[in-house]
Amino acid sequence: MHTHALTTAMTLYQSGTLTLSQAATRAGRSEEALVSALHQHGVEVRKQEEVTAATTETPARAD
Repeated sequence: MHTHALTTAMTLYQSGTLTLSQAATRAGRSEEALVSALHQHGVEVRKQEEVTAATTETPARAD
């Protein structure tokens, strides 16, 4: 589902206003999911952030 929050987060990421982590939080998605959405929409992911997103483990949640 494509939401306004995702569109806004991608726009702010693309302009350099938000980091990948900040944009993912704003969009309510994981960094990996945001990277996927960015690729699907032709937005270039800054190389260091792409590597970080691919290697960052998601912590286990108790809820």
